[in-house]
Amino acid sequence: MSQSSFTSPLVGREDELARLTGVLERARSGEPRAVLIAGDAGVGKTRTLDEVAVRAAAAGTTVLTGHCVDLGDVGLPYLPFTEILGRLAADERFAPVLAGHPVAERLLGGGTGTARDADRRPGLFEGMARLLGELADTAPLLLVLEDLHWADQSSRDLLRFLLSRGVPQHPAGGPAAHRLAVFASYRADDLHRRHPLRALLAELVRLPLVERLELRPLPDADVARLVRSLGDRPLPDATVHRIVERAEGNAFYAEELVAATGTPAQGVPSALADVLLIRVEQLSDTAQQVLRTAAVAGRRVGHDLLRDAVGLPEEELESALREAVGRQLLVPGEGDTYSFRHALAREAVYADLLPGERARLHGVFARLLAGAGRRPESAAERAHHSRASHDLPAALTASLEAADHAQRVGAPAEELRHVETALDLWSAVDASARPAGTDSVTLTLRASAAAVHAGELHRAVSLTRSALAGLGQDTDLELAARVRYTLAGNLLEVDSLSAAFTHSSEALSLIPAEPPSRTWVWAAATHVVAARQVGEQEVALRTARRAVRVAADLGIDDALADLLISLTGLEGNGRRTPAGRERLREARELARRAGNAPVEMRALFNLAIGCFESGEMEECLFWAAEGRDRARRSGLLSSPYPREMRYLRMLVRYTLGQWDECLSDAADGVGASPEVRDHTVGPALYVRVARGDLTAADGARALLRGPFDWLGTLVAGVVLTDDGALRGDPEEAVRWARSTVEALTDDAGFRPAVTVRLAALALSAVADAAAESRAREDRTGARRWTATAAELVEQARDTARRDVNGLPQGPEGQAWLARAEAEWTRASTGPDVAAWEKAVAAFSYGDVYEHARCRLRLAEALLTAGRREEAAREAAAVRREADRLGATPLRERLDALVRRGRLTDAAPGEGRTAVLTAREGDVLRLLALGRSNRQIGEELFISAKTASVHVSNILAKLGASSRTEAVAVAYRQGLVAAEPTASSG
Repeated sequence: MSQSSFTSPLVGREDELARLTGVLERARSGEPRAVLIAGDAGVGKTRTLDEVAVRAAAAGTTVLTGHCVDLGDVGLPYLPFTEILGRLAADERFAPVLAGHPVAERLLGGGTGTARDADRRPGLFEGMARLLGELADTAPLLLVLEDLHWADQSSRDLLRFLLSRGVPQHPAGGPAAHRLAVFASYRADDLHRRHPLRALLAELVRLPLVERLELRPLPDADVARLVRSLGDRPLPDATVHRIVERAEGNAFYAEELVAATGTPAQGVPSALADVLLIRVEQLSDTAQQVLRTAAVAGRRVGHDLLRDAVGLPEEELESALREAVGRQLLVPGEGDTYSFRHALAREAVYADLLPGERARLHGVFARLLAGAGRRPESAAERAHHSRASHDLPAALTASLEAADHAQRVGAPAEELRHVETALDLWSAVDASARPAGTDSVTLTLRASAAAVHAGELHRAVSLTRSALAGLGQDTDLELAARVRYTLAGNLLEVDSLSAAFTHSSEALSLIPAEPPSRTWVWAAATHVVAARQVGEQEVALRTARRAVRVAADLGIDDALADLLISLTGLEGNGRRTPAGRERLREARELARRAGNAPVEMRALFNLAIGCFESGEMEECLFWAAEGRDRARRSGLLSSPYPREMRYLRMLVRYTLGQWDECLSDAADGVGASPEVRDHTVGPALYVRVARGDLTAADGARALLRGPFDWLGTLVAGVVLTDDGALRGDPEEAVRWARSTVEALTDDAGFRPAVTVRLAALALSAVADAAAESRAREDRTGARRWTATAAELVEQARDTARRDVNGLPQGPEGQAWLARAEAEWTRASTGPDVAAWEKAVAAFSYGDVYEHARCRLRLAEALLTAGRREEAAREAAAVRREADRLGATPLRERLDALVRRGRLTDAAPGEGRTAVLTAREGDVLRLLALGRSNRQIGEELFISAKTASVHVSNILAKLGASSRTEAVAVAYRQGLVAAEPTASSG
């Protein structure tokens, strides 16, 4: 009976749906229940009730829906109930029931007259209760009443009777109560203090069968899911973030904002503004004036500031505020403040102001905030109000004060925004009105530093180039050098190495080494890093040694620390050696004493990565945690080194086989900026490709869009090379390995350390192709793939033999080399036990997945050598690890080897319990209920394609060849429990 008209998906209401479904189940078993569902307008009450109604109808429940309508003072009595009866009368299935109940004819034929006759009400109420009871005896009944805040008095009285006396009554001749549930919704934000529904709600919630459910605003992540599901085109991340921010958990607001994207208007969409302003227009003129003034103040305003701005006597102001609060447009807050209940309501009121009125009120607030006793934290507000009132000199001064405050409290993104605002104002303000002691170039350099700290590296480069363009012929040489070495440092962060070396060389040439100066030391420190990156090792070493002496003589501890970090690699005692780490700890202490957090974090990162390269995983996590903690205390979590350390922490978890924790870490970055999020998504992609997630390759390709990012390119190359190998596509695997190495090779022609890993991954597919060619007696193909294998293994050997410091790579690099050598042997002559035993031993330093992959190859080699018992032991160990990790492709290859080599008589999936991920468990439960991939996707809010991937993973883990067999195995292993069939009567 309920008609669902929604088109958008329901997201984020799983708990509420579960609770309502539970109430329905209790009602179906003969325990009548009622739920009063509260929530603000647009929060999703109707959408949730629609979903419940659809599910209830599918389970055999009769659903009857009635709506209350806002008809002002001329309300129609019993309107929602007459709507319900009208629907019953239109359905011939219910004609016999209606014929036996005159109440239907009375309400449908003359509701108004019935309401005037108070003597007839008890009979009408009893008749309605009997009618609903008979319907509920025939089949379970769900009565839905929407928008109860608009209900007329008669409807409220009838509802009171039904819930207090009518519904709880037992049907004649039966021990069980009626199988009836009542769900009634109302707008919480419409219930002002004297609203007539308030008294009824207070009475109803005391009844034993009545409970209250509040639909709160959706979490940001759920709103983002909703926004991305709407429309016919993907929205940019920035647009999604802005909509989520403005919607504040309200589904309707989010949908309206999505619909308005791409339109010229930047404010509140007109249809939404009309809805929001209706309640404002119901206020008195004085209350509307107070609300307009509060809208100019912002989302929140203090009582005293509002009083001074609006200029009303205290009593009139309090009366107006009481009215606005009563209508739930304003909400009292802590510290004698008021805020708009929803930001979009404030936007709508603000947009409705006349331009002159808006500028005047902004000027009032600017003057009040600039008065005696102004607080540093109010500078941003003063800047905003001054600019909006067209007082540009005051806006410039306040913007710089706001930037200073943001810097002190460790908020680089806000500092950047305020400095950029000041730069925008600079040329529009007369020179005599500008703050003394600064200039546009210095201000631009400050903006670039804030951009680096906020993680906006390409923005930092753009700002520093702007500073360079702003230098004049008479610019001080020290400032000119600072601009150039700052630009060089920023270019290094975005991997523009040759340009960085050019600018660092220019900076060093502008400042004489004698007399010694701070500017020369920092120019030299930057030049050392740039020279090393382009292969000018001698230049870097010579400059570093000289600069270390000058920095020590001048007592510039943070510059000395930076130079010691660089020397750690240049002098051969790299970060993997005890001597190198001692020097890094010394640098860390120098930077800490100097209060230079970025240099201290550079030292901590090098300590962490040195431990990783040495196979010391726990020590690596310790130093990475130290670095992240330092960044957190400094407000620099988005800057380059903390981002690197977050990636490193996730990489260690991936390496140790803590895959679910790795994915959880990645999920924590969903709301971050693309630059920050993409930089740390790599280990999660490694997990996804290893688990057979077909969308992992798409995620890797996304990292290659936009400006070049060194780490993003590395991650994408590893994922796409491994993906090609796992899919048995050697051409693709080799192509990605080669192109990634080419992209990451530095200007001096030095290949990246990851070359050995890429070569080994590609070699696995090449060795498969060579073996297949030999089996087909395709000599040409075998020669071709053997030659490719020789090329790849030579690259691996060359890279593992010497790193950027000229030293052999550590345990990780040597393990990948051992695997590359074993794959090369397999490509050339076939599986070799000794080669794979060496690879297994090499990965035992802690990389559990690669250790398991090598053990699978060892099992294959042992089987080829006729050592079946040893092969079976290795296979059993691989099976345990693959199941624990959820590494589906590895498990599939193992099962194929077991079948081919007849290593066990047990069928795959028998005699063991599969280990499923939490999401696979959800999918399996729905699979057992007979759901299709599309239905699984709809219930779990994932695509049908992703559901299909999960189903394939489940089949592989259970060793099943069909969905039916998978469900049978799951029941035997106790992975799903048999559910009792719900009775319809």
